Amino acid sequence: MKTIRNLILTLLPIALAACGGGSQPGPSASTPSSSEEKKLNLFCWSEYIPQNVIDGFTKETGIKVAVENYSSNEEMLSKLLAGGGKYDLIQPSEYTIQALIKADQLRLLDQNALSNFVHIAPEFRDMAYDLGNKFSVPYMAGFVGICINTDKVKTPVKGFVDVFTPAHKGRIVVLDDAREIVSWALEMEKLGLNSVNAENLKKIEPLLKKWLPLVKVYDSDSPKTSLKNGDVDLGVVWSGEAALLYQENKKFAFVLPSEGSHLFVDNLAIPKTSTHPQNAHLFINYILRPEVSKLISDAFPYYNPNLAARKLLSPEQLANPASYPPAEDITRMETFTDLGKESASVDELVTQIKAGGK
Repeated sequence: MKTIRNLILTLLPIALAACGGGSQPGPSASTPSSSEEKKLNLFCWSEYIPQNVIDGFTKETGIKVAVENYSSNEEMLSKLLAGGGKYDLIQPSEYTIQALIKADQLRLLDQNALSNFVHIAPEFRDMAYDLGNKFSVPYMAGFVGICINTDKVKTPVKGFVDVFTPAHKGRIVVLDDAREIVSWALEMEKLGLNSVNAENLKKIEPLLKKWLPLVKVYDSDSPKTSLKNGDVDLGVVWSGEAALLYQENKKFAFVLPSEGSHLFVDNLAIPKTSTHPQNAHLFINYILRPEVSKLISDAFPYYNPNLAARKLLSPEQLANPASYPPAEDITRMETFTDLGKESASVDELVTQIKAGGK
């Protein structure tokens, strides 16, 4: 991870210089038209937007979608700001939206072009990182939790303290995300997941030095793969990844860490440097249709903030513990906030410990 705001400040001059498969839902009469060329450059998380959704949008609008993937918010920011107008639509998480708004890097949304925003659940509107949803629309939400192969792990696993033990050395997968890893240690020490400062990082350093040598695989793109293949027995992973494993085989249990977890909200937003903003609005409004949003949940079973789409899901989908944990657990969660300059310290700490230094 690199400092988000430092990335923005460093690469902003470059950006400004560069600026000069399944069944498809039917068309919606409320969808506005576009006068732009039939292109859309989409920059999004890996394994997150189904191909049949993209194909359905192209079939309906004639707009060809070029997709590029990233595996962290920091990678997205670096490429976005260095690439100028290359990207028309991005998919930042909540704290990254906050940083981009501060840096004046997002285009105000045309609310009149987003008639399907009415389907977003009230609790996902007007969130602190973007009051009024002036710059972003929630795409999908989720949590980071513990996935356990119960055929291999017979002892109870309720929290981080049960994952990071010598008994599991070399059998653990975790997200390759320094912000996430540090937040687990902060929760373990009851310091608060956003309370990142020099003093608290010093406090959690000994804990991370115990934890990280036990890890076999770091993977943010597809952490489910090493679990599915039997390379590891348990891991701290994205909830949607755990949900896919649970769908395939109920031996993969999922629990929210007893020490605490956080709610992440991934969004769709339009960079100021976008050269096809009308097409981007069309795609956002298409994604917001309940029947389209359901297709996303079918492929990637995260927590869907589209309330109308959620009503289309089957009882089995809604009963998946990794997709839809109890509401009282969700209400206790926080979202990440932009760390500013402290983000660099987080990255440095985790990188050095992973490398065996410090």
